[in-house]
Amino acid sequence: MCFSAEADLVGGVVIGAIGVDVFLHVAGRRAHMALAALPMLLGVHQIVEAFAWWGLQGHVDPTLGRAATWLYLLIAFVLVPVYVPLAVWALEPRGTRRTGMLAFVLLGAVVSIVLLAAMLRGPVVATLASHHLEYTTDLHAGTVVVMAYVVACCGPLLLSGYRDIAIFGVVNLIAVAIIARLTIDGFASVWCGWAAISSAAFALHLRYGRGGTRRPGLVALGPV
Repeated sequence: MCFSAEADLVGGVVIGAIGVDVFLHVAGRRAHMALAALPMLLGVHQIVEAFAWWGLQGHVDPTLGRAATWLYLLIAFVLVPVYVPLAVWALEPRGTRRTGMLAFVLLGAVVSIVLLAAMLRGPVVATLASHHLEYTTDLHAGTVVVMAYVVACCGPLLLSGYRDIAIFGVVNLIAVAIIARLTIDGFASVWCGWAAISSAAFALHLRYGRGGTRRPGLVALGPV
């Protein structure tokens, strides 16, 4: 997330708490659980990055900071590109939209494998930058991989039969373009921070709003 370790820590705690509240109100509906748990995952993710900050700043043991960097990137690079399309797929009723989403799940899995291989190949480097952290790995065809990552994460949202989820996808796609324009080296940090905040906002909508409406001719999602 932008700004500082403290911003990551506070943001992670708040976002995680929102995630816990929403998850507890899923009321046993299994299809909703993965999407409802997303703010918890991304809240923890931001807390982990706080330790990566502190490791680089010399406030915690460098070994702990290094471990936090690896954990942060494992979540961002390996887990998220598979988790997000699977969470949206799980919510979708049986039909052509749900079947089509499997392509995004597969693409996310390929992206995950490619990024994990780059991490294992090394080196994995985190550096302090202006109001964010920069993460670098030995990644070949980085632009193509980043584009595939965005498609895997945003594609299922745009394809969803739930109007509010589709709108959520459009907003995130616009945010990706803005973030990429502002910073390429800090994309992983800033994008994941934005994803955490936006997922918490959407989770609150599920919690207190109608939770999404199916596009014409389809069944309403109903409130969480």
